[in-house]
Amino acid sequence: MIKRFPPAIQDFALMFSQMQEKRHRADYDPDERLIKSAVETDIEAARAAMSAFHRVPAKHRRAFAAYIILGKPRK
Repeated sequence: MIKRFPPAIQDFALMFSQMQEKRHRADYDPDERLIKSAVETDIEAARAAMSAFHRVPAKHRRAFAAYIILGKPRK
């Protein structure tokens, strides 16, 4: 279903998921080690994804929000 959204929304969703996973590891994995330059790169990539997301027409952003809140439609 996510493939039905514009590429910028798909990229945002993927970036959100990746950053959430990295945040989870940083918070709960005592063996996780972070490199400042990699974190800075992630921050810049997240900013770019958010910026592209905000350039998508509002109707697509609203549809994405509904998709996230309500879940996948059932067949």
